[in-house]
Amino acid sequence: MTRCLTDGPLFSDTMAPRLLLVLLCSTLLGPGATGACPALCRCYPRRAEVVCAGVPLTEFPSEGLPANTTMLTIQHTNISAISELQLSATPLLEGLHLYGNHLRSLSPDVLRGVPRLHTLDLTGNRLADLPAGVFGHAALTTLVLKNNLMEAAKAEWFPDHSSLTWVDLSGNRLTGLPTALLHKLPHLESLDLSHNRLEKIQAKSLDALVKLERLNLQRNKLVRLEPALFQHTANITNLYLTGNRLETLPPSLFQGLGRLKVLGLEENQLGYLPPGLLDQLSSLDEEGLDLTANPWSCDQKVEYLWRWLQKNKGKAFLADTVRCAAPPPLAGRSLLSLTESELNLES
Repeated sequence: MTRCLTDGPLFSDTMAPRLLLVLLCSTLLGPGATGACPALCRCYPRRAEVVCAGVPLTEFPSEGLPANTTMLTIQHTNISAISELQLSATPLLEGLHLYGNHLRSLSPDVLRGVPRLHTLDLTGNRLADLPAGVFGHAALTTLVLKNNLMEAAKAEWFPDHSSLTWVDLSGNRLTGLPTALLHKLPHLESLDLSHNRLEKIQAKSLDALVKLERLNLQRNKLVRLEPALFQHTANITNLYLTGNRLETLPPSLFQGLGRLKVLGLEENQLGYLPPGLLDQLSSLDEEGLDLTANPWSCDQKVEYLWRWLQKNKGKAFLADTVRCAAPPPLAGRSLLSLTESELNLES
């Protein structure tokens, strides 16, 4: 059932005339008319927004959906499919939020009828794969595919020279990321690949991302990083490598990242840092570098990190909790508390 009035009580002292008006509107106004609203949804005409949240919908709410809708949110429902025809009823749509539903697939042309769409959020569905060209019909700037069932991300999903600036693929099952995919995203400013199963990032895969500012790789299975991985990403300000399996880092890894403000290296398997690794990170925020929860080996190899912390204590998050894991006599000691003698640095 559609309704013509979305604000104010239906029953009042003038109940009969008001009820008659509602019935008249329901008869005369078509499904996409101004003032209509899908059953179980809330409509906000002044901002052309429709919200269907936490309601027992099993199908896309086509009936009563205002044609001038620019923002549509359908969240936590039982909807399992959405078609090009259904979306084409709202040709002015700019933002589509479909998180927490039961979507299992999308058609290649699902976005053909919404050319103005710039934000698409598909968080928390059951998408395992997508068809070629699926994101080619709208000039998207924000795409969120978080918490789905993707085992692979494919270049064929995207058009060449995509306008996307924000992509979130976190919480999937990705084991790799094709270089060809990233080369289609030259305007990308934020890329979230956290909570996947990535074991390696190809050496030149980030070369096209010259505008990238935020890269989240935390909670993957990365064991090593290529020395030139960030060679062409000088604009990065936030880099998260937390919770991987990194044992060593190349000395030149962060060369050129003079704008880096936040660097997360905690919860890896780092025993020491190579000399010079942090020297160019002059823009780090206060407590912007997290080195905690690594098995630091407090011998001569840790000298570079020890001296860097002495000079830049304020730049390290909880600097006093950067602790030794070895050798046994120093296990549990704060690295900053150690002397040259204890590190065997005295000549």
